[in-house]
Amino acid sequence: MARDLRKLFAAQREKEKPLMKQGHEERFLARLEEQLPQEKKPSFSILKIAATFLLLCGLGVLVYLNLDYTADEPQLVKEDTKEEEQKGISLGDLSPDLKKLETYYVANINLELSKLEISNENKALIDSFMKQLDMLNSEYINLNDELNEIGPNDQTISALIQNLQLRLQLLQKLKKKLNELKTSKNEQVKTNIM
Repeated sequence: MARDLRKLFAAQREKEKPLMKQGHEERFLARLEEQLPQEKKPSFSILKIAATFLLLCGLGVLVYLNLDYTADEPQLVKEDTKEEEQKGISLGDLSPDLKKLETYYVANINLELSKLEISNENKALIDSFMKQLDMLNSEYINLNDELNEIGPNDQTISALIQNLQLRLQLLQKLKKKLNELKTSKNEQVKTNIM
């Protein structure tokens, strides 16, 4: 009486097999289509925005470069010749490279000066550094006068560049000292709280 259970279960499944209504599969697929979101084709609006941005950046760079080159070109009509005669030549007037160098240092010096946070605790320190900066600035003016009187030479040019470097280094030293002062003050506050 050994019966094969697999055959019995298969026969039972055949008897109990539910019959589905006509068109059931089509209705199911239609409902599935309604419920599931349709895949949208990728929109090219992002690509259009990116292309426009790149185009505008490229145009901006071209305009900037053209303005930079036109600023370096000599002007045909000079309006204030008296001011130029009194001023004389400066380091930036000698060559485009020296002009870039002078502009770089002056911009960094001004940037460092603008970043200074003056408070009652650091005012004395800042004042002492500003006196040294004023001395370097007056020395720069003297070197510039020497450049106008004697004419351009390697010693004067290198002295002018070193002066700019010293001023920037002085401001960076001041920034470092202010950070040390600030951290030591924060540490004292932390120890006082504990």
